[in-house]
Amino acid sequence: MIGIAREGGLLLLTLQRPDKANALSRAMLADLLAALEDPPQVLILTGEGRVFSAGADLDEARAGLATDPIWDAVSNRIASLPGLTIAALNGTLAGGAMGMALACDLRLAVPGAKFFYPVMRLGYLPQPADPGRLVALVGPARAKLILMAGAKIEADEALAWGLIDRICAPEDLIPIARALATDVLAAIPGHASAIKRLIG
Repeated sequence: MIGIAREGGLLLLTLQRPDKANALSRAMLADLLAALEDPPQVLILTGEGRVFSAGADLDEARAGLATDPIWDAVSNRIASLPGLTIAALNGTLAGGAMGMALACDLRLAVPGAKFFYPVMRLGYLPQPADPGRLVALVGPARAKLILMAGAKIEADEALAWGLIDRICAPEDLIPIARALATDVLAAIPGHASAIKRLIG
């Protein structure tokens, strides 16, 4: 349920459960962790179908997945990668799946995408690293709108806030992500990670 495609230094990971809105099971999260053990120069993370991910699989969430530390393990693994990481959001991003996108360096999204993280309504805390990353992108008040007031953010507003970096037509999403990867893939080893350290 995770598509894994390696093309030289590029790793394309695709959530492949479109019949369930790419809801994530623990097995899928474990597969993501395993796929990231060998750090690529560029990671592109995307989904199949019209939704990037609805978050946790509901049955597994009720059985404990909603508060499982594996969510933070995946997002922290993404955040620690030395190369360029791009979330190519093919549709709506919800719940714990937002952590993976927040951990990426860049976020592209299609026009119809929505963004929400309904932890307040569901009675959960967000994963530990997510609020800080969200605040770094949108500021504390807007982070509270999402995490406490349950706001659903449309793509245009997400772009204006800095939650995403570019809106792309669906057919252009992966080609644009690949184009953004070009310079990193052509660089000498360590150049991308050196720039990331300078940016902080």
